[in-house]
Amino acid sequence: MKYVLLLSFILVSFFGISQSSTIHITEFSQNDIKNGILIDVRTPVEFANGHLDGAINMNWYDKDFAGHLSNISKDETIYVYCKKGGRSAKAQEKLISLGFSNVINLEGGYDAWFDAKKK
Repeated sequence: MKYVLLLSFILVSFFGISQSSTIHITEFSQNDIKNGILIDVRTPVEFANGHLDGAINMNWYDKDFAGHLSNISKDETIYVYCKKGGRSAKAQEKLISLGFSNVINLEGGYDAWFDAKKK
């Protein structure tokens, strides 16, 4: 019985954490960055071709990607996005491994945001 309760607690905790760390980019609003930092992990060329207002470009492919995060508080809420969601998911994992406690991946990426904006 103890093991069933422990396993249930672990599963609820795991799914609760994973659900709160990802939102679809179309649910993100400019009000969200008032309490956090918005990081675009695409290349500088992609960023120059369009990005969300208030975003900071930190190229995921830069060899010193982690070094660019050194002056950001580990308790800061960080929103990450890329073109479709792959790089931002990897960046989210990296940030969490570096000790950042509140990293939110904006699923769908810039393409989904741009498509929704056109409609």
